[in-house]
Amino acid sequence: MLELIMTLSDTTTSAARPDADPRGPRLRSALGDLIVLPGDAEWDLARMPWNLAVDQRPVAVARPQTAEDVVEIVRAATAVGLRIAPQSTGHAAAALADTGLADTVIVSLARLRGVTVDPVARTARVLGGSHWNDVLEATAPHGLTAPHGSAGDVSVAGYSLSGGLSFYARMHGLAVNFVRAVQLVTADGVLVRASAEENPDLFWAVRGGSGAFGVVVSLEIDLLPCADVYAGMLLWDAAHAPEVARAWAAWTATAPESATTTLRILNLPPLPELPPFLSGRSVVVIDGAVLETDETAMAALAPLRELAPEIDTFARIPAAGLVAVHMDPPQPTPAVTAHAVLDELPDAAVEAFLRAGSDRGLFMTELRHVGGAAARPAAGGGAVSALRGQFICHAVTMVPVPEAAAGADASVRAAVAHFEPWHIDALALTFVDGGGADRRLGYGKAAGRLSELKRRFDPGAVFSAAQPVH
Repeated sequence: MLELIMTLSDTTTSAARPDADPRGPRLRSALGDLIVLPGDAEWDLARMPWNLAVDQRPVAVARPQTAEDVVEIVRAATAVGLRIAPQSTGHAAAALADTGLADTVIVSLARLRGVTVDPVARTARVLGGSHWNDVLEATAPHGLTAPHGSAGDVSVAGYSLSGGLSFYARMHGLAVNFVRAVQLVTADGVLVRASAEENPDLFWAVRGGSGAFGVVVSLEIDLLPCADVYAGMLLWDAAHAPEVARAWAAWTATAPESATTTLRILNLPPLPELPPFLSGRSVVVIDGAVLETDETAMAALAPLRELAPEIDTFARIPAAGLVAVHMDPPQPTPAVTAHAVLDELPDAAVEAFLRAGSDRGLFMTELRHVGGAAARPAAGGGAVSALRGQFICHAVTMVPVPEAAAGADASVRAAVAHFEPWHIDALALTFVDGGGADRRLGYGKAAGRLSELKRRFDPGAVFSAAQPVH
């Protein structure tokens, strides 16, 4: 994987730079070393997102370390007629790049990290650039955890405020509903706090509208009283995919809401970082968590274990270990993805999964079991508080060189197209990365009000977001 990343990175950074925007030096004059410009030694590193398949070319990259820095950056950028794109990690960089960055300053929050835990209230204050690993490290000593995603280096802000689907979701709902308050810098360069009591309309909008309404400098989130969790994975050779897929689909029909799992076919490259028994193989995996006692969890998983997996890691583990169960890449990676939401998984849809997974050119073909509390709108929720549907079909493939991007994109779209008869009008916003997706499907009935509030809070369309609101 490292060679793949370096190949793409070298290709990207050696590309011809665009003509420097004359507003860049004006930003430098106003903001000093908070700004990185084309031609600076740090330029290529500063503009590089987590998704290395994306070549970001903004006017400048701003790197604040405090909320006050963000205020200065927003005021300086708008004063010279530039837009602002907040970015914590760049996992959804393709979606942001599609909005156009030619007149934009990326505000990289990578240096604005930190977590403060209140173990009595079971809450945490999380700075805007913080990753889920930061939260897990801070909460674990208190026997607490959070509704994180399947990768520890994803930002708390972008993930949570775009919905957030965790292995706790079927029992506890989407991560966005754990957000108690948000501190952000608005289009007029003012630092405000939004909660149910303060700026409630803005609080409603940002819970789903995310970076389209400002630069989020901190969040206050609720925590879960879980010191440990029964979680892991079951793995078979891909030759067993038909029987495993059919069994998992039948199992999900009666699985308790305490169980959140995924079914995946993985085509693993022959990399030295992988254990020899996995390197270069195609495998089928069921992973996830069952929020029950050991005895109840084992009884729930028994029908799947009867299929005699080659590897079975399900066990009681520290809650902080759950983030590693899905085996997401631990470092920046060049990839393209596509997904759709399904309301049912009949036998024909299972066959569609097997057909999609038979494409060995794909890195991963996945079905995630959602529904349960994740599908129920939350009382007092924001623009997004639930995800309609029972399953997400998701495909991912790698992009070793920029020239391969078009073919890779076609491959993931073709995989998701296998499920077209069962697609519903919904999207999981945290799974969107790239053009072609109608974000209104992710906002549902909230789309109209969200657009009205965008015009109210950002009338000049200052903010360019990975999940745009128009």
